[in-house]
Amino acid sequence: MYKIEKVLIIGSGPIQIGQAAEFDYSGSQACLSLREEGITTVLVNSNPATIMTELDVADIVYIEPLTPEIVAKIIEKENPDGILPTMGGQTGLNLASSLAVMGVLKEHDVKVLGTPIETIQKGEDRDSFANLMKEINEPIPPNEAVTSISEALEVSHKIGYPVIIRPAYTLGGGGGGIANNDQELEKIAGRGMQVSMIHQILVEKSVAGWYEIEYEVMRDSRDNCITICSMENIDPMGVHTGESMVVAPAQTLSDVDNQILKNASLKIIRALGIEGGCNIQFALHPQTREYLVIEVNPRVSRSSALASKATGYPIARVAAKVAIGKTLDEIPNSVTKKTPASFEPSIDYVVIKIPRWPFDKFKDADKEIGTQMKSTGEVMAIGRTFEEALQKAVRSLDIGKDGFTGTGEKDLEVIKKNLVIPTDQRLFYIADAIKNGMSVEEISDLTKICPFFLEKMRNIVVNS
Repeated sequence: MYKIEKVLIIGSGPIQIGQAAEFDYSGSQACLSLREEGITTVLVNSNPATIMTELDVADIVYIEPLTPEIVAKIIEKENPDGILPTMGGQTGLNLASSLAVMGVLKEHDVKVLGTPIETIQKGEDRDSFANLMKEINEPIPPNEAVTSISEALEVSHKIGYPVIIRPAYTLGGGGGGIANNDQELEKIAGRGMQVSMIHQILVEKSVAGWYEIEYEVMRDSRDNCITICSMENIDPMGVHTGESMVVAPAQTLSDVDNQILKNASLKIIRALGIEGGCNIQFALHPQTREYLVIEVNPRVSRSSALASKATGYPIARVAAKVAIGKTLDEIPNSVTKKTPASFEPSIDYVVIKIPRWPFDKFKDADKEIGTQMKSTGEVMAIGRTFEEALQKAVRSLDIGKDGFTGTGEKDLEVIKKNLVIPTDQRLFYIADAIKNGMSVEEISDLTKICPFFLEKMRNIVVNS
């Protein structure tokens, strides 16, 4: 184990769209976890309205701007042995990368704990990530990283529209989008390069309509790896996972599908050399079952909070202990009190997450949802069946709904239009479609949602 006595933990700053309270949860868990090991915790975060900045959580708290210059001064003053950037969302990763480039970490002999800077760069730099996936023979959509609009146009013409724009070093799909022609590409690419820390975007062949599957994976310094939870996005590719309804564990995967994706997840986390938690996203073709690797988050994420609460496996707590050199078999599971963290959790119930959008406050906002996050939070519900969990989740949204009910619309043309375009109301137009006699197959053709989930929704409508 490393000789670590003092650790600097970077928070995520103000709560914003795409980076909300899930990182308050992760950072707080990390601080408490390290204090259990007798380590002095130094926290820097600019948000006073968070549990993370309470003195009961961290030993030393700095409520300061999260800029490389300010954090460099804190490092100079506190002289920590290590820095833990993976609990502060994209803000934490970007700050750690900047401090490394500035030479601050090397100058003060500060070790990056958990996930090395090289790994952060491989996961966040779109070109490096694509090259790594090719090296380990993991399939990815045709893509190319570019730094100018002219290059983006050239790549788009080569791979063909529609294309997805994914900026490097951003969270929640910030600055990204789907472009169907040159005009849309120029607009989205320009915005994407502006928000990217390194002014780089990935132009990728769109796989909109494929199913989206996620795995939460954990690895320690001795290469012990486990998959903590599989999650299935109810909305198809083309809708950001933070904007999608998500169910855990995955419901429609065969044993073969699950094992293939699980093996790929373990292969990827090992290739990246991540020590701690990692979120891996796949696209799965509805008919051929071909899969593609879409993205890797080399940190705890919004999905990590969901997976932690869904399974009872405290991902951030375990990841913090792994970051200081502990192995999974040495860490007791704080929930079960009996098993070590090397045991993969299993659940015999269904968990559903539904995003909460602020469109009730912003009446004139564009309500279409896609690759860029607009939601400001989410709710989670647990049930013995999908139907029970969905009903509870809808009631939890605080939007005046007693459960999975329709909007009252009876015009089939209006309903069909609202099924094709993803919005915050599409779930309820599905109920309208069922009530007005549309078949599961018709609804699936329009929404690209797996018929399995639509059958479950139909059960609610028919039996209510």
